[in-house]
Amino acid sequence: MILHPFPGGIHPNDEKGLTAHLQVEDTPIPERVFLPLSQHIGAPAQPVVKVGDQVRIGDKIAEARGFVSANIHASVTGVVRSIGDYPNVFGRLSPAIEIETTDDSPFQPDKKREDVLSLPPQTLIPFIREAGIVGMGGATFPTHVKLSPPEDKPIQSLIINGVECEPYLTADHRLMLEHPLEILEGIVYIHHILGARFTYLAIEANKPDAIQLMEETVKKEDAKINVISVPKRYPQGAEKQLIKTIIGREVPAGGGLPMDVGAVVQNVGTTFAIYEAIRWGKPLIERILTVTGRGVKSPKNLRVRLGTPVQDILDLCGGWKTEPGKLIMGGPMMGINQFDLRVPVTKGTSGILLLPRDEVGEYHPHTCIRCGRCVTVCPMGLLPNFLGVFSEYARFSDAERYHLLDCIECGSCTYICPAKRPLVQMIRYAKGEVLRRRKKAANK
Repeated sequence: MILHPFPGGIHPNDEKGLTAHLQVEDTPIPERVFLPLSQHIGAPAQPVVKVGDQVRIGDKIAEARGFVSANIHASVTGVVRSIGDYPNVFGRLSPAIEIETTDDSPFQPDKKREDVLSLPPQTLIPFIREAGIVGMGGATFPTHVKLSPPEDKPIQSLIINGVECEPYLTADHRLMLEHPLEILEGIVYIHHILGARFTYLAIEANKPDAIQLMEETVKKEDAKINVISVPKRYPQGAEKQLIKTIIGREVPAGGGLPMDVGAVVQNVGTTFAIYEAIRWGKPLIERILTVTGRGVKSPKNLRVRLGTPVQDILDLCGGWKTEPGKLIMGGPMMGINQFDLRVPVTKGTSGILLLPRDEVGEYHPHTCIRCGRCVTVCPMGLLPNFLGVFSEYARFSDAERYHLLDCIECGSCTYICPAKRPLVQMIRYAKGEVLRRRKKAANK
């Protein structure tokens, strides 16, 4: 198969050796969970429980009140102790439901759903919507929306994203090694829903064991799926870049979507969750994540109940090994630095990265030296140097004219900048201002 490299990109050390060989462990049931009502792109879910209610694991506790939204389910059996503001991953307070655990029993499906492929494709989407599944690669876009393209945009290519190009993270890698049949079945369900002509499973070349196992599984099951080894290059796993690599088509700038080029991309974690929802009726109540970095005593790949506080996970991994430097939710390129260990694991939490003090540099940014390195590595073909200056001087209209909103915030520009300018942070700030102004104008 001919691959089509995307422009730009960088080659950071992948640092996956810390956890790539470690099997996924189940974490103990937390004493309390804190489930934010907004764990997804779109409208926050609305509580359907009140303080004092008894809930069982898997019960719906907050309901999507819009098409672009997602249900929230109890990840433990217990009592609702509070509904109110709680620290979130973005450093703010946001509404969350607190549940005190009273029973450590696991989720028990009512029954196994047989003959799934004999059901009409559109009857499967309500199972996914009810389960509250969102993109688990970090984007958190509600999956039922992604699998409901308009009739005038038929899907030709389904791409399953097993790239996991973010340094340090190995959760998707381990998922493919430990659940290949379940992932394959989930791919078949998605293919059935979309009716795509071509289906691809893309895995980065630094995971040869996963590539070999998935190829053997596909061959054994006689599935019509192409397992593709893609070059190691960041951000290869970004949706638009993966589409360019696999099918050679570019998603239109200015708000274009993959469906505009006849493609849908789903993460392997999302695919596994779809399998569990359709086959077993299991809602999204837990996920696999990686706890890693040279700052943690015992790196692990863990299966964690949603809503578990970070502090509980750190205690399970032995805590800090040396003087703390940074704790990042996600990977080092696109993750978010944390200042409160009460922050809970959510549907989009792919990892927890602990960096020791001696690995965290402190830099004072300088004026842009016009070297153009950020332009060279930008995978979207933007001018991060200009966008940074426009953001710095609050020239948001100018930044918008330079396609600010097409930035995928991959961090390549910040990584390569010799002047140590926090370009992606400035661009993220400008994007927030532009979107805020648009919303304000729309509400007038």
